[in-house]
Amino acid sequence: MQYQRELADEAAMVAFGAELAKVSAGRGVVFLEGDLGMGKTTLCRGVLQGFGHKGAVKSPTYTLVEPYELADQQVYHFDLYRLSDPEELEYLGIRDYFDNQALCLIEWPARGEGVLPTPDLTLHIEVKGYGRLITWQAGTAYGEQLADQLVQEYEE
Repeated sequence: MQYQRELADEAAMVAFGAELAKVSAGRGVVFLEGDLGMGKTTLCRGVLQGFGHKGAVKSPTYTLVEPYELADQQVYHFDLYRLSDPEELEYLGIRDYFDNQALCLIEWPARGEGVLPTPDLTLHIEVKGYGRLITWQAGTAYGEQLADQLVQEYEE
């Protein structure tokens, strides 16, 4: 099943990220899809702020991954935009990140196809008027729980 929500502005994107942090409890694999400038990194900032992060959040375009250790959570923010071959992820030791003890947020996941695990949740962001439309769907049983909880959070 696919869900969607309209987000009016950057603050709404950050708030959605904080909701994702809350429902994920700091674990899972989330694919973030959308063109350049859609707000993927802004959403990641919301997730990290939802876990109490106070510092800057920048897209790890050149480093591929930025780790965040937050209280009891480990969050890995990936940006695969500059990846030329999915096999490069093997040199990074990518499989070590997906241990069910961390939340992995992955921008441009199509560039890691064949190496990345099945996502629990896939979020797609696109322009909608002056804001954004975010759609999400589950890829796993755990992802179905996350998807449903995101809907419930919005309705409360």
